[in-house]
Amino acid sequence: MRRARKRKVAALLLAGSMALAACASDESGSGSGSGGSGDESGGPRIGLAFDTGGRGDRSFNDAAIVGLEAAVDEHGGEYQDLTPNADASNRADLLTQLADDGYDPIIAVGFAYGEVIGDVVEQYPDTTFAIIDSSAEDVGADNLTGLVFAEEQGSFLAGVAAALKSETGHIGFVGGVESPLIQKFEAGYVAGAQAVNPQIVIDRQYISPAGDFSGFSDPARGKLVAQGMYEAGADIVYHAAGGSGQGVFEAAADAGGRAIGVDSDQYQTVDDPRLQAVIMTSMLKRVDTAVSSFIDSYVDGSVEGGTDIRYDLAADGVGLATSGGQIDDIQDQLDDYRQQIIDGEIEVPTTP
Repeated sequence: MRRARKRKVAALLLAGSMALAACASDESGSGSGSGGSGDESGGPRIGLAFDTGGRGDRSFNDAAIVGLEAAVDEHGGEYQDLTPNADASNRADLLTQLADDGYDPIIAVGFAYGEVIGDVVEQYPDTTFAIIDSSAEDVGADNLTGLVFAEEQGSFLAGVAAALKSETGHIGFVGGVESPLIQKFEAGYVAGAQAVNPQIVIDRQYISPAGDFSGFSDPARGKLVAQGMYEAGADIVYHAAGGSGQGVFEAAADAGGRAIGVDSDQYQTVDDPRLQAVIMTSMLKRVDTAVSSFIDSYVDGSVEGGTDIRYDLAADGVGLATSGGQIDDIQDQLDDYRQQIIDGEIEVPTTP
C-alpha cells in the first residue's frame, strides 16, 4: 500500500506541482511548520523531529532543515518540524505526533532517537521513517532507513589540518556529549593530527556526560571548556558540540586562536565577522544531502527500509570546508590523506 501511494505522489509531482511555504519551529518545542491537512501541490507531507536545540544551532539541526527545504523546493509538498523539550524526554511523543497527524515520511534527527524509534515505527507500519546517526539495521523494521556518516574520516582530515597549521604543537577537541557518536569525531581528529605530528599535544574534553544532552546547546559551557585549552597553550580547537560550538568560537576570538567548526560550513553560518575570522575550516557532515536524497527516494518509490545508507569520504558525505581560504595552502596534503583513506591505505579508528 505504501509503495502504491509513493507512485501516485511521484506522478502528481511530474504533473508540475508547486511547493507550499514552510516556517520555523516555535520556542515551546511543540513545533510548527507549513501545517494544514491538505496540500494542493500533491507533494509529500514531511515530518521532521529535531535534535536537542532545534532550529538555529547553525550546525547539525540547521543542516537537516536545509536538506528538507531543498527537497520541498524540488518536489512540492509541505513539512512540519518539531523540537524536543528542555530535557529531551518527549522524543517518542514528537514522532508519534507527526505520525498521528499523517506526515509521511518522518525523519528523526540525531542518534538519541535510536532509543525510542523502534517502538514508534512498529506502531506505524504504513509510515516511512528515517533516522540520522543511528542504524536501522539494529531495529530491523522494513519502514525505517538509517542515514549514517563516517564522521571519523572527515575528522581525520580536520586533525591533519590542525596539526599542519598549529604553531604551538598543541591543539584541542571539545565534544558536546560523551557518547559513541561524538567519540568517532574525537578518534578521527586525534588520529589525523598524530599522523602529521606524533608528538602533538591534544587536549580533549566533553561538555556533558553520557545521557545529558545539554552539552549540545550550551555555548557558555562550550566557551569555558575551550578557554581552558587556549590558556593551556592550544592554538586550534575543533568542536563537535552542536550549538555549544558558538562558545568555542568566542573563546578562540578572545584568545587570538583558531577553531574548526562541524557539520555545516560554519564560516558561512556565523553572523559575527569576529567569529568568522577564527574559523579555519569546518568538518562538513552532509546531513543536508542525506535528508534531501532520502526524500527523493521516497518520492520516486525507491526507499529500502531496514537498511543503512552510509555517507563517507568516497561518497562526499564528509569533508572539509574551504571558505575563508585558511587551508588553501595545505590542500595538496589534505587531498593526499583523503585519497589514502578512500583507497584503504589508512584505516581511521572510530574509538579514542
